[in-house]
Amino acid sequence: MTNSEPRKPMTSRVLMNWFWGGYLRQSTPTLLGAMVFMVLEGLTLGALSYMIKPMFDTILTSGSTSSITWVAFAIMGVFVVRALSSFVQRVLITMAQQHTSARVQTSLVKHILTLDGPFFHQYPPGILIERTRGDSQQISQLWGNLFTSLGRDLVGVISLLAVALYTDWLWTLIVLSAAPLLVMPIAALQNVVRRTSYQAREFSSQVSNRLDEVFHGTTSIKFSGTEERETGRFESTISSFVRSELRSVRGQAAIPSLVDIVAGIGFCAVLYYGGGQIISGEKTIGEFMSFFTAIGLVIDPARRLGTALGTWQQAMAPVERLYEIFMHRPTIISPAVPKQLDMPAGQADIVLKDIVFSYTDSPVLQGTTFTAKAGQTTALVGASGAGKSTIFSLLTRLADAQSGSITLGDVQNTDLDLAELRGLYSVVSQDSLLFDETLRDNITMGQKVSDADLKAAMDAAHVTDFINDLDKGLDTMAGPRGSALSGGQRQRVAIARAILRNRPILLLDEATSALDAQSEKVVQEALEKLSQNRTTLVIAHRLSTIRSADKIVVMDQGRVVDQGSHDELLSRGGLYADLYRLQYSEGKTITDNRGVAARDRRRSNTETAATGSGPLGAASRWIGSALGLFGRKAD
Repeated sequence: MTNSEPRKPMTSRVLMNWFWGGYLRQSTPTLLGAMVFMVLEGLTLGALSYMIKPMFDTILTSGSTSSITWVAFAIMGVFVVRALSSFVQRVLITMAQQHTSARVQTSLVKHILTLDGPFFHQYPPGILIERTRGDSQQISQLWGNLFTSLGRDLVGVISLLAVALYTDWLWTLIVLSAAPLLVMPIAALQNVVRRTSYQAREFSSQVSNRLDEVFHGTTSIKFSGTEERETGRFESTISSFVRSELRSVRGQAAIPSLVDIVAGIGFCAVLYYGGGQIISGEKTIGEFMSFFTAIGLVIDPARRLGTALGTWQQAMAPVERLYEIFMHRPTIISPAVPKQLDMPAGQADIVLKDIVFSYTDSPVLQGTTFTAKAGQTTALVGASGAGKSTIFSLLTRLADAQSGSITLGDVQNTDLDLAELRGLYSVVSQDSLLFDETLRDNITMGQKVSDADLKAAMDAAHVTDFINDLDKGLDTMAGPRGSALSGGQRQRVAIARAILRNRPILLLDEATSALDAQSEKVVQEALEKLSQNRTTLVIAHRLSTIRSADKIVVMDQGRVVDQGSHDELLSRGGLYADLYRLQYSEGKTITDNRGVAARDRRRSNTETAATGSGPLGAASRWIGSALGLFGRKAD
């Protein structure tokens, strides 16, 4: 399902069966207990209205003082039962709501983690957060209100109508005669509520996604001076949400209002007809007051039942949105009968042959072919958009090529068990993610390791260079996304994690490109230790980090245009040599920011060269992308 496809509305029955069977059924004992106390609470309304008759006829009209005590105790008993039953059922319903919400969220996160790249292109993080938290919590609140209405309020209405029928069945029929007037308007309003509630939840997801973009892009927003623009975009998004929410609320609010109007019509009709019977003595004051008390008390639960019809449709909107997520299935799965590697993974060459891959209609790799020798370091260089990071995704099967093959030894990676395949790789990327946990937890990632192994990994990754400066050492919280650490410190923690993971194949995706010179030197030393005697593939813009690689694969626009060692590529004078000359002209890299005038001259030369074709144009595109001059494309 994509955003461009028309949404197929699901029936409420299908959605409710799915939600009940998957999540609510487990709370059945709690719900049954809550229902018992809801019934008791609902019955107390009928009991109170029934007690009005003896209070008026026996005590107030006849003056029987002997009846005061038992009537008072009876009424007090009704209130005590009502108070206790209300307390217990609320606690039980809340328990069921919270446990159900937790089950939904846990199940959804587990399911989402099985899905592939195209799904995450369709659903950005902000939208997924809103569906996981916002929708599941709203569902729990709404079904709790709905269950309460169907339990307590329905029993209350039935018990009150029973008292009214017992008092005078004809009066009751007169009141109920106006009820058919509600059928058509309520049915129409239910459809409105369902549609507008779905739209409101969609806009709520857009609000969450916009916030996610703004809060993760504060630095870019400040540098570009677009605070007003981003504020305006957020205001526009949240205004759309408010308008949609108000449309939904108007539909919900109209239902109890219609109930009030119909109840008023019934009241007036009974007063007109029954008033004469009271005056003539046909009916007693106690009967009249008992009846009108019952009808008066029935209005509130009847209104809530009317609201429940809207609540039902409102609840179906987030249920439908969650159902849509659960209907997505992973497209990248393990084969039915996985094969085994015919040699240790560390001894297996990685061979890419005629790989073709594209995102929708945008070609990324066009016949890519090269071999990464076991135990050696293979570097990938080229402009952004050349397909380097895509190769890493294909190696680990985060995506699958449209054609071509990737083999480890003599086994294609698509023939291996998916978990086993991904277990062969350690990855250190440009922006290594740290979780809001202790540094110890971020390094071990749930592995049980000895203190000696942990210290060895930290020493090799130069984590011990800064860990002792932290007040709590390894028990220091990393902060959200590792915000409590510098970029270099985060990279060193990620490298220590990779060392402990100790996988036979290492993928380094521009692991030092965002670091200053001092941090880069330390991190580069740690990476060199990590890659020793290990099959390593490196993506790098800074050629200084890959000169010692056993093989360098040069890519341009999805194709391998050259490969060899650093010296071999320089001697051939192709694209790599042009890249090298551009990057190391005047004895320093073009990314060195010292000397504004020199930088501006180089930028001018680069922009001019970028308009050309051939090796120099390709080299200029690479340099331009590294500097962010022409806009960075996704690899």
